[in-house]
Amino acid sequence: MSDIVSKAESFVNQLFREKLSHNFIYHNLTHTLRVLKSTNEIIENSEINAKDAEILRLTALLHDTGYTQTFEGHEEVSAEIAKEFLAKHAVEKDTIDKIVQCILATKMEKEPSNKLEEVICDADCSHFGKDYFDEASEFLRQELIALDIKEYTPKEWRKENIRLLVEDHNYYTPYALKEWQPQKEANLAKLLKRKKKDKKRRKKEELKAELKAKYKDASPERGIQTFYRTALRNHIKLSDIADTKANILLSVNAIIISLVLSNLLSKLDTNPFLIAPSAIFVLSSTISMILAVIATRPNVTRGEFTDEDVKNKDVNLTFFGNFHRMELSKYQWAIDELLKDRDYVYSSLTKDLYFLGKVLDRKYRILRWTYTIFVVGIIISIISFAISFSIFDQSVDQVTDTIVTPQN
Repeated sequence: MSDIVSKAESFVNQLFREKLSHNFIYHNLTHTLRVLKSTNEIIENSEINAKDAEILRLTALLHDTGYTQTFEGHEEVSAEIAKEFLAKHAVEKDTIDKIVQCILATKMEKEPSNKLEEVICDADCSHFGKDYFDEASEFLRQELIALDIKEYTPKEWRKENIRLLVEDHNYYTPYALKEWQPQKEANLAKLLKRKKKDKKRRKKEELKAELKAKYKDASPERGIQTFYRTALRNHIKLSDIADTKANILLSVNAIIISLVLSNLLSKLDTNPFLIAPSAIFVLSSTISMILAVIATRPNVTRGEFTDEDVKNKDVNLTFFGNFHRMELSKYQWAIDELLKDRDYVYSSLTKDLYFLGKVLDRKYRILRWTYTIFVVGIIISIISFAISFSIFDQSVDQVTDTIVTPQN
C-alpha cells in the first residue's frame, strides 16, 4: 500500500472517530474498510495499473467522509474533503480530479462513465452480493431511523430492498458479475421467499381474524343453543329426581302395608282397639302409593299430526307423543320442514321446554301432597296407636280391680 493510501486511512480513521455521529450505524469506518477490501478484490482480479489502483483505494477510503457533516449531498462534501486532504499532501491535480469524479459516481442514481467509476460503484455496493447483506441492510434501516430521515417497517424495508436489487442496481465489472452477482441473486431470492412467507402468514392471520369475527357474530346463536341445552337438561334431571322420589315412596309404603297386613291383621279379632290406628296407617300409606303412581303415570297423547300442523308450526316434533303413530316417511318430511326454518326449531324447543315445565310442576305438586300425607299419616297413626294402647291399659286395670276387690 502506497504512503498516501496509508495516510488517507489514518486520516479517515481519526476523522470518523472525532466527527462522525454515533447515529451512523452503517456509514461508518466498518463500511469504509469493507468497501476498501472489495475494491482490492476487484483490483487483484482485474487488469488495473498501479496508478489507477491507488486512485481507487483513495476513493474507497474518502468516499463517505462527507457523512461527518451531512447526510443529504454527502458525496459533494466528501469530494471537497478529499480535495483538501489530497492537495495538502501534494497529490497531482489530475489524480485529485479522477478521485473526485469517482466519489461523485457513488450516487445511486448516477451511472458510471468509465472503468474506474465502475469499480468503485461495484465496491460500494458489494454488500448486495455478500453473505452479510442482511446485517448491513438492517444497520442501514436503523441508521435512517436514528437520523430521523425515514422510518421503514421491516415489511416496507424488504419491499424497498427488493425494488433496489431488481430495478436500481447493477454490477458492472466482470469480477463483480462473476463473484458477487450469484450471491446478490441468492439474497434477492431470500427476500422474495420471506415476502411470500409473510404473505401466507398475513393471509392466515386475516383468515383467523375473519373466523374469529364470524365466531363472535355467531356467539348469540351459540348462547341460544347453550340456553336450550342447559334448560332441557335441567328439566329432564328434575323429572328423574321426581320419579326417584315417587319410587322411594312406593317402595316404603308397600313395605309398610305388607308388614301391617302380615302382623296386625291376624290380631285385630282379639285386639279390636288396634283397628282404628291400623286403618289410619294403611289408609295413609295407600293414599301415598296412589299419589306416587299418579305422579309418575305417563300421559299418552294421540301421537298424530297433519300437514297443516307442520305448515302452521303448531306441532312440537321434539316430543315423541306427537308423532309416535305417524309413518316414518311422514315424520322425516316434517323434520325436514322443521330444519329448514330456524325459528320453527327454536319454537319447537321452546314448546318442549314449556310442556316439560308443566309436567314437572304437576309431578312436584303431587309429590308434595304425597309426602305431606305420608308424614301426617305416620304421625296420626303413631298417636292413634299410643292412645289405643293407653285406653286398653286403663280398661285392663279396671277389669283387674273389679276382679280383685270383693263385693259386700
